Amino acid sequence: MNIVRKINQELAISGQITPEQLQKLADEGYKSLLNLCFPDEQGFWRNEQEKTQLLGLCYVNLPTKIEKLTLQAANQVFQIIGELPKPLLIHCDNSKRSAAIVLLYISTKQGIKFEEVWQQAINLDLL
Repeated sequence: MNIVRKINQELAISGQITPEQLQKLADEGYKSLLNLCFPDEQGFWRNEQEKTQLLGLCYVNLPTKIEKLTLQAANQVFQIIGELPKPLLIHCDNSKRSAAIVLLYISTKQGIKFEEVWQQAINLDLL
């Protein structure tokens, strides 16, 4: 079971969640799930979308490779984060990608240039 780390009132991150965690997230009031994993990654469960939606949560799977993230791709992820109902859990296989995405998202929302945040993520060993 992966640890869910609450970043602020709207965003949380984790590695790959389990079906038991999904139920707990719904019980805790989460409204959405953003999965950054590719279907061929270890731990990916194919019916995550179905299970999530059965619990009344919104679900988006947007496979993202952080090492290939461009400003355009980041903006697509940021748009989805902005549109999904909150609170939102962003997860990947080990939480490094989700942490990097949330760091980039929050920082750019605060007016920090993408390139500066990118360098900070590298310094924090998230990339």
